[in-house]
Amino acid sequence: MAHADAAPKSFLADKTGIRSWIFSTDHKRIGLMYLALILLMFTAGMTLGFLMRLKLMTPGNTLLSPQTYNAVFTLHGVIMIFLVVIPSIPASFGNIMLPLQIGANDVSFPRLNNFSWWLYVIGAATALVSIFTGSGAPDTGWTFYVPFSSRTTTNVSVAVIAVFILGFSNILTGLNFITTIHRLRAPGLTWRKLTLFVWSLYATAWIQVLATPVLGITALLIFAERVLNMGLFDPTRGGDPLMYQHLFWIYSHPAVYIMILPAMGIVSDIIPVFARKKIFGYGMIAASSLAIAFAGSLVWAHHMFTSGMSETAVLVFSLLTFIVAVPSAIKVFNWLSTLYKGSILMEPPLLYTLGFIFMFSVGGLTGLVQGAAGADIHVHDTYFIVGHFHYIIFGGTGLGLFAAMHFWFPKVFGRMYKRDRAYAAFWLLLVGMNVLYFPMLVLGLMGMPRRYYDYLPEFATWNMVSTFGSWFVVAGILLMFWNLYQGIRHGEPAGRNPWGAASLEWETASPPPTHNFPTEPVVTHGPYDFAEAGGHG
Repeated sequence: MAHADAAPKSFLADKTGIRSWIFSTDHKRIGLMYLALILLMFTAGMTLGFLMRLKLMTPGNTLLSPQTYNAVFTLHGVIMIFLVVIPSIPASFGNIMLPLQIGANDVSFPRLNNFSWWLYVIGAATALVSIFTGSGAPDTGWTFYVPFSSRTTTNVSVAVIAVFILGFSNILTGLNFITTIHRLRAPGLTWRKLTLFVWSLYATAWIQVLATPVLGITALLIFAERVLNMGLFDPTRGGDPLMYQHLFWIYSHPAVYIMILPAMGIVSDIIPVFARKKIFGYGMIAASSLAIAFAGSLVWAHHMFTSGMSETAVLVFSLLTFIVAVPSAIKVFNWLSTLYKGSILMEPPLLYTLGFIFMFSVGGLTGLVQGAAGADIHVHDTYFIVGHFHYIIFGGTGLGLFAAMHFWFPKVFGRMYKRDRAYAAFWLLLVGMNVLYFPMLVLGLMGMPRRYYDYLPEFATWNMVSTFGSWFVVAGILLMFWNLYQGIRHGEPAGRNPWGAASLEWETASPPPTHNFPTEPVVTHGPYDFAEAGGHG
């Protein structure tokens, strides 16, 4: 019989069996299940992307047929955007860390949290069904642009229903986070003592709640046009294809900030820990998250400069696009200012964070090229867009997720991975990403169109270089996954707070018990006040 004062079991060991996981209302288990599925989907999407790059290594009819290429291209986009990048950080580390960072024992609505995970599973399963049933996998691109998506005979109807279901999962997660942050903060935890990761989740949750319904409506309208033969977007039936573009990008541009804001919050949490300094400009970083969420919702039509909109609209949306760059630049400036004269510990989480800052800066600057209407006319629908997008989304959100995995790994599993392997995986990944994506920027400036199955011989050299880079990326990711898996199985015990961090999640055991804190914590210092938290660990 256990002693009354025995330490509570960790959330990993508390209950066993598959049912104790898939029906769990413990936010940590739900977050881990999200993470496992997201990484599985990421591996599938990466494999499809790797196939495309192998096909594009040389011009001509190689490896994939045109129809198969279009299907692979669409599936890569749908999986990576809707099943990986949008839910990646909020659903996984948002779920795991948000209650821990505010001193709560769970989110506000634990059963709703489990339901949103099931919606994600059902949405993912529906997307898979669209591949293997009907008249073939969708071939429209992840944007489902009409009139092609309303006319193609492939299985688009099931795919857009999958997107609709995944949208509901996002909305419920956002509602849960907003309520949790407002209602469940520990005594003494004022708004100015929240971690910047919590601030980023708060801004992201508002976008999830307010913008995602537009995506759901748009997906249903495509379904209605295909199944009921309604004339909404198809001009041959009296519809307007530009209306679809407006509806799609009214959601999908804010969705970029659903993808990137949580990664920015992770960066804001990691840098002070490994620079051994308080974050520079806490208030401005928190405010800039809200500013990005607000201003980012007003710039959707910069995706449509070539659609024939009025010059006034082009001017307004171009100006707003440049304004959105300001709060992002504030964050980068404050991160670098925090590092300045810090006692820097070059641990793997900081290395991934520095990689994020570099890749995100390249992506942001190339985004301004597209925000300038004159330059956008030249690079619109070229490989420049593909390069920019991947610098932001994989170089930004992807490296942000990997930084979180290395930073919170000892907290979640109570063990440590091998640092030398983590360093090797990072350098393979960073070099590979730049060799993979930078040639795309050059190809775009040369005029190579995106989404094409084949290309002219003058683009062959840069395409070969790009494909060569993809080999490094795949090797780096596989090494990173192997290292983390070995850490779970055989890693050295990490202790409660191996990084010497000051935020609240490090005050409980590693891994945390099912009920996060034995007694309700009372917050007396900020999340970056290392001296008040007991030194540097």
